[in-house]
Amino acid sequence: MFRKILIANRGEIACRIARTCQRLGVAASTVHSIADADALHVKAIGESIEIGGALASESYLRIDAVIAAAKATGAEAIHPGFGFLAENTAFARAVEAAGLVFIGPTPETIGRLGDKASAKREAVAAGLPTVPGSEAPSEDRLEVERIVRKLELPVMLKAAAGGGGKGMRAISTYNAIGDEIESAMREARNAFGDAGLIVEKLILQGRHIEVQIAGDGNGNVIHLFERECTLQRRHQKLIEEAPAANLPPALRQRILDDAVRLGRRLGYRGVGTVEFIVSGSDYYFLEVNPRLQVEHPVTEMVTGIDIVEAMLRIAAGEGLPVKQGEVVCQGHAVEARLCAEDPNDSFMPSTGKLAHVSFASGDIRVETGVESGSTVTPYYDSMLAKLIAHATTRDQALDRLDRALGETSIFGVITNREFLRRLIALPATRAATFHTRLIDERVDALATTAGGIDPEALAVGAYFWMMRQRAAGCSNPWQSSSLTGWQMAAADDGLSPIPILHLEAAGDSAEIRFAPSQPDGSMLIGVDDARIRVQLSPLANDMFAAAVNARCETVRIVQQDQAIFVHDPRRAHTMTAIPYLRYISASAEISGELRAPMTGVVLKINFTVGSRVKAGDPTVVMESMKMELRIASEVDGVVTAIHFKPGDTVERNAVVAIVEPERVPQ
Repeated sequence: MFRKILIANRGEIACRIARTCQRLGVAASTVHSIADADALHVKAIGESIEIGGALASESYLRIDAVIAAAKATGAEAIHPGFGFLAENTAFARAVEAAGLVFIGPTPETIGRLGDKASAKREAVAAGLPTVPGSEAPSEDRLEVERIVRKLELPVMLKAAAGGGGKGMRAISTYNAIGDEIESAMREARNAFGDAGLIVEKLILQGRHIEVQIAGDGNGNVIHLFERECTLQRRHQKLIEEAPAANLPPALRQRILDDAVRLGRRLGYRGVGTVEFIVSGSDYYFLEVNPRLQVEHPVTEMVTGIDIVEAMLRIAAGEGLPVKQGEVVCQGHAVEARLCAEDPNDSFMPSTGKLAHVSFASGDIRVETGVESGSTVTPYYDSMLAKLIAHATTRDQALDRLDRALGETSIFGVITNREFLRRLIALPATRAATFHTRLIDERVDALATTAGGIDPEALAVGAYFWMMRQRAAGCSNPWQSSSLTGWQMAAADDGLSPIPILHLEAAGDSAEIRFAPSQPDGSMLIGVDDARIRVQLSPLANDMFAAAVNARCETVRIVQQDQAIFVHDPRRAHTMTAIPYLRYISASAEISGELRAPMTGVVLKINFTVGSRVKAGDPTVVMESMKMELRIASEVDGVVTAIHFKPGDTVERNAVVAIVEPERVPQ
């Protein structure tokens, strides 16, 4: 076994690999970008080398810097994790040329499989069924469009050099097909350094089934059963499970056998995943991911096999840790990916400082790369954590995962936590009658939450705010200039006649009035016209026993500056506290200012100063968290200013360009 390795990755996967290293007595070091200097993986591993700027292309994708870091820390081998350089043939070769061990497949195998088109040729040679489509990748937009038209719609564009949903587009209409191809190529180039695309027929209402394989490089290949990855949005997986539900045993065995046969043909070394699309009783090979998968924990939970340990032992020349007959699947495991994104705003990535992070405890596995105080930047993937539940039955595992999500609090950024809970509760999820396009078809219903503000949650937040004011030394809040500026005369019900506070939440605002607290600690609070009695009793770890009118429940409350976060049994609420004198109401106006919806990098400016634009025209294209964002003009008019150029980093809410609205004749 190795004495020391370098983990060439970040976030939760770096922390997860390090945990296995610690158990095995293998020392570990890692790398970080400037943006990740205070990241959890740097703290958890304890030894890290800064290798460049915030952008992945300036740091985590720099082969020379990663290898130099390995040598500087005395590492014997490099584990690439997933993403970044994990499927990069040049990196694997460079590692070996430097006299180090690459913990993964051989460079030759990565070269044969890392490109989707060449992987498809290998599958055909092994006798696996494949989806009709391209025989080779292309970076020529016109050539890709020609293939699309030849295959006929619907088709799928795929980045040949990588996965994770990057560079993928489902094409069902010829409208703006050139823009879609160009966008997919640009996304592929930014994510993988290669813009090549392949085109395949789109299998509608299929299931995404993948097989975990492991090989010793000497012809011995085994499977660790299959995973179900069908619940995905825009080709990015959200919930994965093992084993696949409702999969006929004969069909399962054929898929497992095919995956192993392909691995043996390749003389596979290390672990990898063979992916298939299943349609009825038919199935087709999709691709091979010659690396560790994000969803590997569900396989570990049902087999009891540490897949990272297997990778280390195989790379160290110890061979496969188990034989095929020793691999047993027990129970059911389900994983949910908790991401910093807003399902109610087209899954827009969310960045910022995490005021509070608290995960469920008990019978739940958590893999994360963040903690309270971590900063979520726009430079990398939006995934914050993975929650994995294991139980005897699938229903029990889903119930356990749902409870764990309900007990998890992440304050400071918007997350998809509640979206995941609604997805788990969906009848199609419970019955395992889903398909890969299910979420995209029902996304509006799944993303929608109760509209408007929750008066009772606001009353709880207001009570907490007032208690903090008193704790800060304001003995008479009615006379505090920071609150109102006036001596208050109480109304008949004890409430102040004018607002003390405004709370903004869910795009709305409420006026808050307070009555004096009672001997039992309760307080009557006015939320607009509602009258709500609240009492909070502190428990532990930011938890409180809340009595709200006649209901008693446990809530978590955290305040950071003017932001108050309340997590009750129904959902998490974010509200902004604005003292009365600071509150300025503003009517919504259509603006010609094009502002960045979040921090990101400008990719493309579609117009020049003086150009005429129409409302809805995508004027600026940005990238944040590996996702393209298109900033459209809200008005018809003329571009009068452009403040940034491609390659510039833009802060959230910065004015990127200005469109002078077209004046309507009176």
